[in-house]
Amino acid sequence: MTPCDVVIVGAGPTGLACGIELQQRGLKTMLIEKGCVVNSLYHYPTNMVFFTTPELLEIGNIPMTSLNDKPNRTEALKYYRRVADYFGLNVHQYERVDKISGNDGEFSVTTTDRHGCARVYTARKVVLATGYYDVPNLLNVPGEGLPKVMHYYREAHPYFDNDVIVVGAKNSAAIAALELFWTGARVTLVHRGSEISEKVKYWIKPNIENRLKNGEVKGYFNSSIERIERESVSLNTPDGQVSLRNDFVFALVGYSPDWEFLNATGITLDPKSLRPRTDSQTLESERKGVYLAGVIVAGMHTNEIFIENGRFHGKLIAQSIASRLA
Repeated sequence: MTPCDVVIVGAGPTGLACGIELQQRGLKTMLIEKGCVVNSLYHYPTNMVFFTTPELLEIGNIPMTSLNDKPNRTEALKYYRRVADYFGLNVHQYERVDKISGNDGEFSVTTTDRHGCARVYTARKVVLATGYYDVPNLLNVPGEGLPKVMHYYREAHPYFDNDVIVVGAKNSAAIAALELFWTGARVTLVHRGSEISEKVKYWIKPNIENRLKNGEVKGYFNSSIERIERESVSLNTPDGQVSLRNDFVFALVGYSPDWEFLNATGITLDPKSLRPRTDSQTLESERKGVYLAGVIVAGMHTNEIFIENGRFHGKLIAQSIASRLA
């Protein structure tokens, strides 16, 4: 077994911020990430631009620079790589945490590495910073498992001259629909609500609405997918059932924290909001010695916590842990 003071599960911006704060307090800290460093950001759309300014994404008091007012995905990835390297954080990439057993002061963290080998680490405290982007919400319709159905959007080029359906009407769906249209795909937007979400970025919303108004992107509102076939999709619409020729489907209807993992780890949730029960001053959960950081603290309300405020969780957690391990 490899011993350390704190194991952090997740190496996104919040996990990195926690690692920095703990390490600066002299605590031996290990981060375990099932993908690459800032794995969720890596899986964002290739040309994504953040809604915020560079300074609000900074961690560890390391300045972030950008060519424009708002940084893009590539700049963010470069920044967080630089920060992890600067602080010499001990990040185990491509290693999945399977189980956290034991009690406060003597946890055992069991993992599987990229080669399928089991590993066990001991830790006095554990921090969960697992985010929410890895578990897509499903449509739960026949045919959703077909290879042509995707729950993540990266870039538009492969879908040129194809019939594409985008499901959803929030930022991810609106951006995907626009980029696919600009790249020469024939795009249909399907949404169970009556209009594009009010939460769509202010420079995106009028653009997608104009494309819909002009018929450049076809829209079916108050509608849902009933079935996905190999070459078509059946919709339930206010005017009855409609069958559309289709090559690809992007089901961009949101993501959720990994509730199964949290429950297995002994994290209790509020039954209505699904917020994990934590101490607001320390972010320690009801399982003593296990802390939560980042968007998972918000439960279902994932729009309440972003990198901009989740990055400050590291200081709260590090102060609590350092005081108890002193």
